[in-house]
Parts: sequence; structure tokens; C-alpha cells
Amino acid sequence: MTPSDLRTTDPERIRALAHPVRLELLDYLGTVQDATATQCAEQTGESVASCSFHLRMLAKYRFIERAESRGREKPWRVVPGGYDLRPEAGRPSSVTAVAEVAALHVLRETERVRAYLADLSSETYEWMNAGTITSGSFWATAEETARYSEDLRRLNERFAGRSDDPALRPEGARQVRTFAAVNPVPQDRP
Repeated sequence: MTPSDLRTTDPERIRALAHPVRLELLDYLGTVQDATATQCAEQTGESVASCSFHLRMLAKYRFIERAESRGREKPWRVVPGGYDLRPEAGRPSSVTAVAEVAALHVLRETERVRAYLADLSSETYEWMNAGTITSGSFWATAEETARYSEDLRRLNERFAGRSDDPALRPEGARQVRTFAAVNPVPQDRP
């Protein structure tokens, strides 16, 4: 995410992401300049009709938009600026919506990491040692935790533009995923 991320607290807009196909489509569109429903179907294994429906839903809630037409083809692209899903104080439905999408996202990322680890022996030692799975624990205030979370989001900014412009990618670069969860331990736990 970038500083221009659109903070989203609207439960209906957040729930638009609470579908595995939509998250997969957003992931795919985030790695290409644009793609048609047919290209999305080829990538995801879904039908063109299913992809078309989910792409229209993502567009309805302004996560994607139409890209420039290529003849009869009508591709889609991710809306610039990203999004930042946050619950809104005093609006319990936004808390529920964020929790639903976050839980789905955690499951997707967990499966992605498990698939990588299952195929780890096919990687070079250089790439094996480049990644990490790590966890930590520390005591912090809500303000310090929010600042820490923002710092994690900003780490990705040093690679900005490489998805859109392959010329910015150094030789040997591969797409790399990162996933971090920052949350306080619930108060009723030690």
C-alpha cells in the first residue's frame, strides 16, 4: 500500500472483498498492467462468466476500473492508490466486515506460504535463504503499534512501480510476497 491508499470503512464496500475469487482477481490484476475477463479466467481456472461477474462487483465498489480498450477487448485494471480496510468506531458492522475479509486474507496467505514450503526443494539455496518466516512479541501502546503497522506497510514502497513497469525490475528479480499480522494479544489472555 502507498500513502495514497484509500481508507475504507464502509462495511458494504469491505464485504465486496469477502469472496475468494475476488481476492484472487485483485491479486492477479495487481501483477499485470490490465487483463480481460477471459485472461482472468485462464489465470484463475474460473469460468469467463464467473470472472465477469466478480470483476463487475469489484468495479462497482471501486477496487478496479476499465482499462483502455484494445479493439473488442475490454480489459480491467486495479484502481491506483490501493486500499486500507479499517473498522469505523461506533459502527459494529464495519468491524465484522473487516474481520471477515481479514480472516479470508489470512487463509489465502497461509495457503500461499504452505504451497511455497511444499515446493521449497525446487528453489536455489540463494532464494531459500532470501525469505524468512518469523514471529515476535513485544509490549507496546496502541499508538506505537499503529506506527509499527504503518512502518511495515511503507517497507513495500521501496519497490513501487516494478509491477507496472518491468524496466524497473533488476536482473534476476522475481515477484516476492510478504505477509505480516500485527495485533495485540486479547486482554483476557496472559
